[in-house]
Parts: sequence; structure tokens; C-alpha cells
Amino acid sequence: MSRDIGIYYAFWADSWEADFMPYIDRVKKLGFDQLEVHAAVILRMGDTKRQKLKKAADDRGIELSCGIGLTADMDVSSLDEAIRLRGVDFMKDIIRAVGSIDGKMISGTVHSYWPAVPPKGMIDKTPVWEQSIKSMRELVKVAEECEVILNVEVINRFEQFLLNTCEEAVKYVKEIDSPWCRILLDTFHMNIEEDSIGGAIKLAGPYLSELHIGETNRKPPGCGRMPWDEIKRGLDSIGFDGPLVMEPFVRPGGEVGWDIAVWRDLMPGADLDEEALKSVKFVRETLA
Repeated sequence: MSRDIGIYYAFWADSWEADFMPYIDRVKKLGFDQLEVHAAVILRMGDTKRQKLKKAADDRGIELSCGIGLTADMDVSSLDEAIRLRGVDFMKDIIRAVGSIDGKMISGTVHSYWPAVPPKGMIDKTPVWEQSIKSMRELVKVAEECEVILNVEVINRFEQFLLNTCEEAVKYVKEIDSPWCRILLDTFHMNIEEDSIGGAIKLAGPYLSELHIGETNRKPPGCGRMPWDEIKRGLDSIGFDGPLVMEPFVRPGGEVGWDIAVWRDLMPGADLDEEALKSVKFVRETLA
């Protein structure tokens, strides 16, 4: 079974705002099939630049996908109805922009915001859950029109609170009951939250749309202790044919390093292109 291998642009970037065009040639040269970019930047860049990016990717045979961490002022799970509605409108615009370049999927906190903690004193997150469900039911209608899958990401407790385990995500997407709302699992987050990484993959089953891959400390796959054999068995058991997208973060500094909490250089002196090249070969041999 063939699985496309992608990488998130921010492995190289120190700011979320970036010119994605140079990364097209870069990832093609390194042997990737897919480039994941920031969905909000795709919206802000305007149609002319979007179409140029799409053409460049098409010409080089690179698939485009998008990630996003909605900010608190655009929180589609907010108990403040004005904030929730603003977030829904923002996400609808993003979905249409991504759809215009055949972006296929938007993954991340499309269901809430990031980084996030519950409202102070809240123990039962049901009210936030219900707000999120209400928003997602609106968003999947636009997603279907634009043929863009919305992947709710399962994120560890230190960065988010609504969906921390695959079990919660499965419950969520079953409640939405739309093929345009599915699940993104991430090996980094699963390593923190799941009793069994392979078990979580099997539980996600047909709802799993994309897998983010990286080591336990967010280094590129192949240079740590992640149980890749177990992950491979899990993927094979559910017949997973979606993309495997690396999301490594190893350099401190800048907006990206600060937001991801990279407080030291995880790979001192490393050539990031060389590390990406080694990692894509490892993934192709091990998982893809």
C-alpha cells in the first residue's frame, strides 16, 4: 500500500507568515509528495498568489494540504457567541480559499483554538463541546461544497483540552456524521496521551484522514524512540491510505519556536535539508 509523505513548512521557518513558493522545489528535491502550509496565510495571500502557488505545486507533482491553529479571538468553540460566529465566518473563508487551490484538507484545531485551556473553574467541558459541534455542523456544509476535509486534531492536554484522546475524537466525528469531518492523529501527542499508539490508530479506523509523524521530542522520524513498527501495524490493520506528514520542530527562536515551546536547539549544527532527506527515506522504507 502506497502512502504519500509530506512535511510541514515550519520545519524550516521561524514565522507562521511565510512565502510558501520556495518550499515547493525544496520538498520535491528532497523526495516528498506533499507540502503542508498554513491555512490562514493561504486566505490572506489573495487569489492571484494562491493560483500561482497551486500551479507551481501542480507542475512539480506536489500535493498541498493545510494546517491551522485557530486563535482565541476566532474560537469556534467559544461560549461567547459573538466570538464563535466570527470564528465560523473566518473558517468558512479559509475553507473556500483552500478549496480554490484543491487543498484537499485542513487539519488542526478547526474545532476550537490553540493553545487553549478551559474557562476558569470549568470541569465539565460539555458546554464548549456543544458550541464546537454547532460550529462544525455549519462548517462541514461549506467543506462539502469545496471538497475540503476538516480534520480535527487530537492534541495533548498541555496545549488543548477539548479532544485529548482518539476516543474523544471518534465520539466527536460520529456526532457530526459527515465524511468531511475526520480525524488527524499525531504521534507526538499520542505518545503523551494514549495508552496504546497502535490501539489509537485502530480505534480511529475509517475516520483517520491524516497522520502527523515525528519523534517523542518532535525531531524528524527515524532519530528517536517512537515505536514505528507498532504504528505501521496499526496503519496496515485499518487499510490507511492517507498522507503521512512530518511535523518536526527542532530550532528555538522566532514565532514558531516560541509558540511550539522549543527552548533549546534539538539538533545542534544539523543541516535541516539533510535531516529531512534522511527522514523521508526512513519513512518510505518503514511506513509508506
